[in-house]
Amino acid sequence: MPCELWFLNRDKPEEHRDKVLMVDARNVYRKVTRKIYDFSPEQEKNLLAIVWLYRGQTEKYLDLVAGYCHRMLDEGEGCFTGQDDDDAVIEPLPTFIASLTTLQKALQPFLATLSPPESSHTEALKELDDAMPIFKDDVKRFREGVSKQNIVWQTQKTTNGGELKKAVDRLVPLAECSRDMVKQSDLLYKLASRLIDVCETECHARESNAWAGREISRARKAADEARQQATLQLKEVRYFWRQAHWLTERFPEAKLCDVEGLVKLVDRAEIEANDWSLTPTVCRRCPEEEDENFDFEETMREIHVELASLNTEAAQLAATIQKNFEELGI
Repeated sequence: MPCELWFLNRDKPEEHRDKVLMVDARNVYRKVTRKIYDFSPEQEKNLLAIVWLYRGQTEKYLDLVAGYCHRMLDEGEGCFTGQDDDDAVIEPLPTFIASLTTLQKALQPFLATLSPPESSHTEALKELDDAMPIFKDDVKRFREGVSKQNIVWQTQKTTNGGELKKAVDRLVPLAECSRDMVKQSDLLYKLASRLIDVCETECHARESNAWAGREISRARKAADEARQQATLQLKEVRYFWRQAHWLTERFPEAKLCDVEGLVKLVDRAEIEANDWSLTPTVCRRCPEEEDENFDFEETMREIHVELASLNTEAAQLAATIQKNFEELGI
């Protein structure tokens, strides 16, 4: 339910004596379920950071932004080596690549039995073979980028708002790379799954002695688990960068300023002009949030992969129906 919280302070500094800080947090939320929304811990801190700037506690704001950047780089390192909840060593991206390689090796004996005229699997195999080297190159580039930025961060000035904003902007390529690799990871797994489905449905793989069904199923499951772990870790990289970016984009000089749709410091005269209403008026022209994670080209590619899979299933179903009709003499 919509609500307003009023914080009354009898000990205001003189410069804020006749002013009211209005914050509209309607566009700051985390969707937990279809009916439940809340603030993530970082969103709570970001809203609190606005109050810090209002109170002149700039060092707290700067420490928060710097902490987000540092956490982002730590999560970037964690994509290659880290620890799980049981303190076991994990290597999310290397493990995912290794799991895909294992899956490809398990498929190879059967693929070697297919002659060129049997081209039903060719397109799926080519897409997978083309995508793997690109992904490996991007992973290598991402690792080098994380290492480089970690070195640069050691001499980063965190007591100046302008310098800290430059640091956040400098980390944009890493954030974008982590986002892209999430999509690539999902696509690679879909391509591998599509290849398996084509082999089974169109190439009659299960009838071949070269088809190691159990081994392939295990390898497929391991690849999916590795994908989930890798994408979860990659998402953390961009998540913490976005928190830093959210603050520095709105308060680039680490000073409180009016932000359309979020915050405004109003004086008594403006409140009086609005018939003494204390409902935040800062969002009357609140800009709509854009889904920055939407990638049209990648979405169309995923639709293409899914459509090809559905077409394969449809053809198999049609053949089964036709066979049943023939057996019934219809």
